[in-house]
Amino acid sequence: MYSVLPSFVLGFHGCDEKIGESVLSGKSRLLSSENSYDWLGHGIYFWENNPERAFEYTKLLKSHPERSSRKVENPFVIGAVIDLGHCLNLTESKSINVLKEGYDLLTAGCKESKTPLPQNKGLLRNLDCAVINAIHEVYKSSDEPSFDSVRGLFIEGSKVYPNAGFFEESHIQICVRNPNCIKGYFRVINPDHNYQIP
Repeated sequence: MYSVLPSFVLGFHGCDEKIGESVLSGKSRLLSSENSYDWLGHGIYFWENNPERAFEYTKLLKSHPERSSRKVENPFVIGAVIDLGHCLNLTESKSINVLKEGYDLLTAGCKESKTPLPQNKGLLRNLDCAVINAIHEVYKSSDEPSFDSVRGLFIEGSKVYPNAGFFEESHIQICVRNPNCIKGYFRVINPDHNYQIP
């Protein structure tokens, strides 16, 4: 009853300019990321209310092409209006409990099949991805409604100041599993010119 987020949120997705322009023109759509290390599971990733961070990450992908299956020549950011729908919101207690249950299910499944439990290694979050994907599979095969999106707080970067509890690159990410939750895309306006988004 109290866990429903506002109807729409703004998400920002970094990509190559050609892909961004193609999506903005309606000729193509963003594809689901399905890496084994995607920390919120498989889906289309957005930075919530943070075009600057989306752009910084896309510049990083240009400098480190081994980190992405899609080449970035000209870093670009597009905005999206997203209805989170039925959201696994990992900033609330109810969803954290679902996450714990997902871990227990995955652990039991790995034990039964005699396969090793995936492990997180730094920013490669294989375990987290497997837990969240297991949750989706269970919900898909039950009477429970499937999750349309996953939302999580990612703590990242250096401390903002000595002994701080805040980190320079912390952000909220959204992983959209149901593409119908994306109600539209828009070109990002940059009124203060603090970052270079074409």
